[in-house]
Amino acid sequence: MLAIEFKNVYKNYNNKQVLNNINLEIFAGESFGLVGVNGAGKTTMLKSLLDLCGIEQGSINLFAVQHTNHNARSKLAFLPEQFTPPYYLTGQKFLTYMTKLYDYTNAPEQVQTICELLSLSAAVLKQPVCDYSKGMSQKLGLAACLLANKRLLVLDEPMAGLDPKVRAYLKQNFLDLKRKGTTMFFSTHLLADVEELCDRMAILHEGKLQFVGTPAECCTIFSAPNLEQAYLNCIEK
Repeated sequence: MLAIEFKNVYKNYNNKQVLNNINLEIFAGESFGLVGVNGAGKTTMLKSLLDLCGIEQGSINLFAVQHTNHNARSKLAFLPEQFTPPYYLTGQKFLTYMTKLYDYTNAPEQVQTICELLSLSAAVLKQPVCDYSKGMSQKLGLAACLLANKRLLVLDEPMAGLDPKVRAYLKQNFLDLKRKGTTMFFSTHLLADVEELCDRMAILHEGKLQFVGTPAECCTIFSAPNLEQAYLNCIEK
């Protein structure tokens, strides 16, 4: 079953074509990484998927439901790039608010496990989020996504601002979710994370998908000993 399908998608900004004939299928239970330079169109592609910006042409489906139908987003949790929670809430009140907003419940043990995974102590959660660093805000957003227990996670640069310890624990959690059948679609600049976490990947460059396949296939096709060199060979061809 397809979790996500882009079909002949075009998107323009200020008469500039940002997405050019995007065709992509992501299967349920797959971990999929989207990579590209700054300005390649990664965030636009994710926003288009979530109907946060309109497209000029084409179609996008989430679990076979058109992306403009609000029900299409009922099965996913989303973390935007540079996530900023409401400044007037404490971390705990933000998580409580998200629980009520999306009408889900978590066992106390699950909440504790996720917060410990992300180094969100009880003392930190009592603080107002206006006092949080970028990394702490990122952790809070990730906690809300993980506690939602959704079939699909759409994450824009999820590792940004995280310290090495939390990155390591979070990657292990992502691998556990993958084994349980959760679909993950995330953008990243970190090719090492793609190699560790992703079944398949796509390289988006100048608004076009230049490659879709496994990290190993990318190295083979672009005659490179590692994914970093394969990526460079792809975008510089």
